[in-house]
Amino acid sequence: MHRSAVPKVSAAPCDLLPALLIADSGTRVDHPYQWPARRAEVAAHLLPLAYGPLPPTPSRTDCELLHAATVRQFGGAQLLSCRVRPLGMDGFALRVWVPAGTGPCPVLLHGDGCWHYASDEVIAAVLKRGLVFAQFNRVEIAPDPPAPGANPALHATLASWAWAYHRAIDALLQLGQVAQSPALGRIDPQRIAVVGHSRGGKAALLAGATDERIALTSANNSGAGGAGCWRLGDAGAESLADITRAFPHWLAPGMANYADRVTALPFDQHFLKALIAPRALLTTEALDDAWANPAGSQVTHLAAQAVYALLGVPERIALGTRPGGHDHSPADWHTLLDFCDSVFTGQARPRGLDVTPFPARP
Repeated sequence: MHRSAVPKVSAAPCDLLPALLIADSGTRVDHPYQWPARRAEVAAHLLPLAYGPLPPTPSRTDCELLHAATVRQFGGAQLLSCRVRPLGMDGFALRVWVPAGTGPCPVLLHGDGCWHYASDEVIAAVLKRGLVFAQFNRVEIAPDPPAPGANPALHATLASWAWAYHRAIDALLQLGQVAQSPALGRIDPQRIAVVGHSRGGKAALLAGATDERIALTSANNSGAGGAGCWRLGDAGAESLADITRAFPHWLAPGMANYADRVTALPFDQHFLKALIAPRALLTTEALDDAWANPAGSQVTHLAAQAVYALLGVPERIALGTRPGGHDHSPADWHTLLDFCDSVFTGQARPRGLDVTPFPARP
């Protein structure tokens, strides 16, 4: 198997990564007021080259309620079946479970409806915490692989999936109106979380980096192009060469030019994580999931912590690790729910976060 030249090193921030807190002018960024300008530079280096443009934001996104039902097994929660219709587009299905009760609720939006990662047990656990759970199927928006004859240069698949998270949020904020029931529109616009697994985690990270309505972003086992590190990885980690050969539609076409020279990239994935700051970010990794590069995810996590520290919110970035392989496991969901509680309701920060199981680089 052909791979790009990714050095095998232990996982710690190092001088191989492009600097986050040095502006393009060479000025050191050491005050919070400098971050917006530096953030714009970080976005300009990363987004066009790695992901390309997102589809344009429509002038209007409609949410059509198709059906509402009470789900007894979820304690009387309401299940809303909706159609999200961005102006001029076919749209996609969105299912929303609203817990019984009163008051505006946080919402957890999941884009992996194409897989059964969110079991009934997971949904019940989300609702028990007082969160709305919403789910769409990202491949309704962009098939994976793309349809024959599709032009991948127009909008890369990850960009299209991130855009779908944004349109789903448009719809969620209309629920009370379309259902003609304030009780079903109890979405707190200040407490919106998104989550995805594997390639869906890559999309969730991009969604969080490009929409400031998202208060908490979570990616599970997202690997290369997600929470991993292009430059640093151990044997068995997915590389840029692997992606551009097997899944060229995921990323913008220009990334193929770096498949064999990743050290020439003007960014690494700590740039993507930094774009989310000061909003909350959780990445969860499985220690035996070599393909998703958990060692590299530790690298970018530690590097991105510097931005959160600069902005005075070090508690809003977290890394969760567990034994096991490539799966969106119940342990991952519960780590996310515990982190949501700490961010959204002020509960104590969960124990066991930010453990760095990979040794520091000498």
